[in-house]
Amino acid sequence: MFENNAICKLLNIKYPIFQGGMAWIGTAELASAVSNAGGLGIIGAGHMPPEILRAEIQKCKSWTDKPFGVNVMLMSPYVKEVMQVVVEEKVQVVTTGAGNPGEYVPALKEIGAKVIPVVASVALAKRLVRCGVDALIAEGTESGGHIGEITTMALVPQIVDAVDVPVIGAGGIADSRGMAAAFALGAQAVQMGSRFVMSEECIAHPNYKKMVLKAKDRSTVVTGRTLGHPARVLHNKLTRKYQELEAAGAPAEELEKLGVGSLHRATHEGDVDNGSVMIGEISGMLNDIKPVKTIIEDIVSGLPGVIETIENDCK
Repeated sequence: MFENNAICKLLNIKYPIFQGGMAWIGTAELASAVSNAGGLGIIGAGHMPPEILRAEIQKCKSWTDKPFGVNVMLMSPYVKEVMQVVVEEKVQVVTTGAGNPGEYVPALKEIGAKVIPVVASVALAKRLVRCGVDALIAEGTESGGHIGEITTMALVPQIVDAVDVPVIGAGGIADSRGMAAAFALGAQAVQMGSRFVMSEECIAHPNYKKMVLKAKDRSTVVTGRTLGHPARVLHNKLTRKYQELEAAGAPAEELEKLGVGSLHRATHEGDVDNGSVMIGEISGMLNDIKPVKTIIEDIVSGLPGVIETIENDCK
């Protein structure tokens, strides 16, 4: 079906489906499962110390012979060391977030890596293309975790029109309809995070997944705007306290202290009241937990039917 797809050709993958590089839960278990199922699995480096990332990469290499990537969070205190590990391990695909990876592009190109940053604006997209990146992930504000302010529907076509590299659409995509919509906007692939959280292979705590299963269309909120680092999460005791402090004009140090360790509390300890349950607005549609292979096969097999319905409706 995707023999002529630009992203499939660029990365030598079967399906143009990326798994979002999610901190703490984008582990080798999930990444290898996505790659083995024909997509592009991505290890989320987040704030991982370099040697922990190296161990995850080596596990992924032992569990799949297919291409996989690493997402590097450029605000990590370990970013330089993490990039060195990525180079030493000759990771084939590197996605980045929270900044401009320009200074690292030459070293990544030397090992033959494909560099694909996440962007939330046209201006950043243009700047990164000039740095020599291979593709871009246009991520709308519907996404879980750290976000920009422009919706996927508005962002993707504007970036597609502004650059001459393939674009991957992300944000609010969890099924065949979302994939078809992204393609209609000009994307060559999709990236999904929230949908893969609700997979059997994702190591997120059962309490985390149960909370997502209960989510409705308006269950997410955005915190951290006053700090300049907005993040979309499920509403809980932590977000209520955070929003109260933000509204009261609390200093940045107090807000940052509240957030320290909150994601790990939710993902690994199962404290979904006082932890940060990062998930996208699409969470209201996520009502089951399935194997990664089934998730991908369902989306791919459903795509022709969605396209046929559109064509019939337009006759």
